[in-house]
Amino acid sequence: MSDTTLSALLLGLLEGLTEFIPVSSTGHILLAGHFLGFESAGKTFEVVIQLGAVLAVMGVYAAKIGRTIVGLPNDRHAQRFAASVLIAFLPAVVVGVLAHDVIKTVLFESPRLIASMLILGGVVLLIVDRLPLTPRHHDAERFPIPMAFGIGVIQCLAMIPGVSRSGATIVGALALGADKRSAAEFSFFLSMPTMAGAFTYDLYKNRDVLDLGAVWEIAIGFAVAFVAAVLVVNWLLGYVSRHGYGLFGWWRIIVGTVALAALSMGF
Repeated sequence: MSDTTLSALLLGLLEGLTEFIPVSSTGHILLAGHFLGFESAGKTFEVVIQLGAVLAVMGVYAAKIGRTIVGLPNDRHAQRFAASVLIAFLPAVVVGVLAHDVIKTVLFESPRLIASMLILGGVVLLIVDRLPLTPRHHDAERFPIPMAFGIGVIQCLAMIPGVSRSGATIVGALALGADKRSAAEFSFFLSMPTMAGAFTYDLYKNRDVLDLGAVWEIAIGFAVAFVAAVLVVNWLLGYVSRHGYGLFGWWRIIVGTVALAALSMGF
């Protein structure tokens, strides 16, 4: 197995394992790519394997998505649920379009910033996980519209690599009254339009520099990301219901600290 193929396998596994847990898949992918010396033109590899994770969560929730779509014409519950996800998605659209170039060319090229955000996000996650919050909302499909919008605004913090999209949305949902399980589940639902939109916009912005020559590496990364993401989505809800988010906070702190130490030594 070539070094490039091994890197593609590792990065695809990282994407699938970390996309839906609050540890920042982008941070892990960018740091791993930096230390492995792996880079693709226009971030083609990174963009396409993210689609694998998007399709994974859509597959897990295919039945629920289908029921919602079928019920949109006359089911008020379906209409309200779809509206809450759409409204939560809109802030990311505005910020993502306006700040896309800065995010991709400045923030994504700063490994120290990414590592620092991993540590800071880990501390925040540990604090929020231990606060004596009293949940008022236990069904992700019934979050009030203002609450959904608030989660969407908080999600915009994840434009900074290392913050974590799922971490921002989960912490936002917990702070706004969700229990731990419904916070994670709403993060799953919101990930579908957010990640699909980011994938489409990245593909459009990088259309002139995309490198589709490394088809084998892209295919490996995509497939591994898909399978790993399916396993994580199916496992995560039960885990956080029983144990909370402390494990992920400590993981972020450890990874961020090790990365900063390695960068300080010139790696």
